[in-house]
Amino acid sequence: MSGDGVSAAESVPLFEARGLVKQFRSRRSVVQAVNGVSLTIPRRRTVGLVGESGSGKSTIARLALRLLDPTSGELSFDGVDLLRASRAQLRALRRRMQIVFQDPFGSLNPRMRVLDAVGEPLAVHRLATGKRRVDRVVDLLERVGLGAGDLHKFSHQFSGGQAQRIGLARALATDPDLIVCDEAVSALDVSVQAQVLNLLKQLQAELGLSYLFIAHDLNVVRYMSDEVCVMYLGKIVERGDGDELFADPRHPYTAMLVSAVAEFAPESIGDRGHRAVPRGEPASPSNPPPGCPFHPRCPQAMPRCQQEVPVMQRISADRAVACHLFDAPQEVGFR
Repeated sequence: MSGDGVSAAESVPLFEARGLVKQFRSRRSVVQAVNGVSLTIPRRRTVGLVGESGSGKSTIARLALRLLDPTSGELSFDGVDLLRASRAQLRALRRRMQIVFQDPFGSLNPRMRVLDAVGEPLAVHRLATGKRRVDRVVDLLERVGLGAGDLHKFSHQFSGGQAQRIGLARALATDPDLIVCDEAVSALDVSVQAQVLNLLKQLQAELGLSYLFIAHDLNVVRYMSDEVCVMYLGKIVERGDGDELFADPRHPYTAMLVSAVAEFAPESIGDRGHRAVPRGEPASPSNPPPGCPFHPRCPQAMPRCQQEVPVMQRISADRAVACHLFDAPQEVGFR
């Protein structure tokens, strides 16, 4: 136990990525899906990842679980190097890392009954068989608001919200420490979303779970996340405490996203001129612009933005931004 009462193991972040790069190559082009992303997920906390479609969020999810191998960079889970782990080590670690996908029906085998769908991880990892397996599946179903009466049903017999609860029960089967929620509620009705989000929070409190929570809905991300990372064209452009980031977005792209949601549009955004609508569409990851990737759409772009890639820099205890506005505050009148 260290001097502040935290054990050495507890002081190690549950998950870390450093300088993560993922390129997809074809004969004609190279798609830079993820470009130098670093993030840390502490134990029993939620890190939200938000950005427009195509920003690289789902690629990050698959890299984090080693469903994809990065082109370069570092990945570690509970202090273990995921890129150098042996097959046996990786198999053991996979029990502790699970994912809940966007499409609850697409992630469930329509030919499997609930007992087999939820019990499959127990069989794969040799955790329970026979009656113990059935009892464990019933316990998992009850945790997510279903029950023993659902054991022998097929996925098509459930609503979208119920099917997502089955997917969550399956993710919980191996007693994971980290669950990646990849747009896990975006396909659900708003009222059902709220139920599933509250369930996720309840399970986190009861089981000590960590979440990487990926979504494009800022309302959902704000509700779920302790820290939020904003992605644009494969890069994290702003990160910070969730409430603080939404109350006072600093990167022009973050401000654009926040301005699109009425209840998140503080007057300070207008004071800094961030309410201007960005021009054009996001660039293609196979042909990114030079300099800052956001500069072709940024209403506050300066000449240097077209040439120099901004680096992530800390601007307060809980906030970091990759933007040239903070390299030269005198140019834009920041205090």
